[in-house]
Amino acid sequence: MKIFHLAHQNSILTKFLSEIRDENIQKDSMRFRRNIERIGEVLGYELSKNLKYTPKKVKTSLGVKTVNCLDEEIVLCSILRAGLPLHNGLLNYFDDAENAFISAYRYHPNNSEEFKIIVEYFASPPIDNKTVLLIDPMLATGRSLVSVYAALKNYGTPKEIHIVSTIGSLDGIDYIKSHFPVNTSLWIADIDNNLNEKGYIIPGLGDAGDLAFGQKM
Repeated sequence: MKIFHLAHQNSILTKFLSEIRDENIQKDSMRFRRNIERIGEVLGYELSKNLKYTPKKVKTSLGVKTVNCLDEEIVLCSILRAGLPLHNGLLNYFDDAENAFISAYRYHPNNSEEFKIIVEYFASPPIDNKTVLLIDPMLATGRSLVSVYAALKNYGTPKEIHIVSTIGSLDGIDYIKSHFPVNTSLWIADIDNNLNEKGYIIPGLGDAGDLAFGQKM
């Protein structure tokens, strides 16, 4: 698995990251969503440099220009609900992509620290020989991504997979490395070292879904 850790290099991305982490700025859910969306745009731009392009003649009012145009069938696949702002950021750039959505959440029996991933809803186009961007803003344990990939296989075999995430943990990245095919790339804004006893990223930013859309039952 190729890993592209964008915060290693200074850019405007680090400003957006600082704001989604800041507990005071987080109180503005609209700004939180917009910052996640902007991070998605940055990740999408960097990712686009590694895709396939084909020369195409474009006729203007004054002549013809040959331009390299994206030559990929792209499917954006987001994990609900936290993935929606990041999905929107990528869709701003890959605006003709197909879209897939999956519901995956942690189930804690008896409110214990142990949990399993429940997948209840999946809507996807066929993905055979297409480029799939698998979108999950918080790569904590990696188990949600692995569960989603297992469900995704029912819709075909993608040409390649690009995992797109805002913040991840070292443990989570190590976990997905052993469960995804070799033609997988991880595009991640920033990486933290630790998980707590409940499997949440430290320092992380908290629950991205709650911060974007309000607390759930």
